[in-house]
Amino acid sequence: MSTGAEPLAARAVALELLVDVIRRKRPLDTALESHGRLGALEARDRAFARLIVATCLRRLGQIDALIDALLTSPLPARAASVRDVLRLGMTQLLFLGTAAHAGVHSSVELVDHAGFEGHKGLVNAVLRRVTREGAERIVAQDAARLNTPDWLWDSWQASYGEAVARAVAAAHLAEPPLDLTVKDDAPGWADRLNGALLPTGTIRLRQAGPVGELAGYAEGAWWVQDAAAALPARLLGEVAGRAVIDLCAAPGGKTLQLAAAGARVTAVDRTDKRLARVRANLARTALTAQLVAADAAVWRPSEPADAVLLDAPCSATGTIRRHPDIPWLKSPDDVVKLASVQDRLLLAAIEMVKPGGIILFSTCSLEAEEGPKRIGALLAAGAPVVVEPVSVPGLPEAVTPEGYLRTLPNHQAELGGLDGFFAARLRRAG
Repeated sequence: MSTGAEPLAARAVALELLVDVIRRKRPLDTALESHGRLGALEARDRAFARLIVATCLRRLGQIDALIDALLTSPLPARAASVRDVLRLGMTQLLFLGTAAHAGVHSSVELVDHAGFEGHKGLVNAVLRRVTREGAERIVAQDAARLNTPDWLWDSWQASYGEAVARAVAAAHLAEPPLDLTVKDDAPGWADRLNGALLPTGTIRLRQAGPVGELAGYAEGAWWVQDAAAALPARLLGEVAGRAVIDLCAAPGGKTLQLAAAGARVTAVDRTDKRLARVRANLARTALTAQLVAADAAVWRPSEPADAVLLDAPCSATGTIRRHPDIPWLKSPDDVVKLASVQDRLLLAAIEMVKPGGIILFSTCSLEAEEGPKRIGALLAAGAPVVVEPVSVPGLPEAVTPEGYLRTLPNHQAELGGLDGFFAARLRRAG
């Protein structure tokens, strides 16, 4: 929790990051990587700036509803930054435990710093009222619904029903734990890292600290990968000695899994820049794979592979726990456009695999249009594949009646939840 001791610089950076996401529609990770002044802050202040913004995005619907309720008249469009200052102030006061005087005073300083000196009195008055009434008002809100844009709420209700949609939305309100996939000896590394070994084989850390300082990082014993993201590669079964193509491979978690399991891996992604992370992860873990920079929709291997893993580009709505900016950046139009991309990549993947080979299609999306509907369309078009039902030891609730993998953020909630993933295992006919 914040004590309010962080300098104004951290809050000013947080304001700029929030503007980048909300106004310029830039992903938070991109804004963090490219922000010029973030790196100049002390490590504690960098972490605080990121925490304020991520928490604000996670609770943005609630915060905006409260702002609207407390303002006697709407802010003019030219004063959009004043609303952003109020958003960050309320985040600190209501969700980060910042002391009342520090949260109010720093927000008044920040609105002045942002060039809106004339609104200092308004910010002071609204936030002082928040210190008196905010906690009670927040408790009375429907947090799951308010923090979920209408299009996502409607989509999840249609796919899963209201109760599950609500559980999914509620799961997005908590910071997720850190999950690791190890090359070998998962029980031993779980003990060394003081982590929990999940039923699916992932190591989960509740309190981690800087990743690079953890035991095993430097020697490449493990890599960061959500427990759900680790499942698709495992659904390929025994891959030792087999030729496996990993399409859309960056940042490389699945490539590492396949290489560690003994597969002869070809990792394909569209640019050398994206493959740089895969290359770095392979070097750190002392694993090997062939890297190919190419458009996966048109590239073909010299010889058909035994299996193809296609973790296709998608709206990523299954990763909102880790990327709380997604609800405010994505739209139904993105889902439609990406579904078309997924169709093209699926057809390409079928051409890359030998008869009798496996195509494993996955997306980190909660949207039916980026999961079962893509497989349905593929089969309806007469593609030469059949569905092979999957099984997931330790997570039977993630297998659908059709034999697909479907993880939800509220699955294994008592253990810290999962990202939302869809996967289907297909075998090429012949």
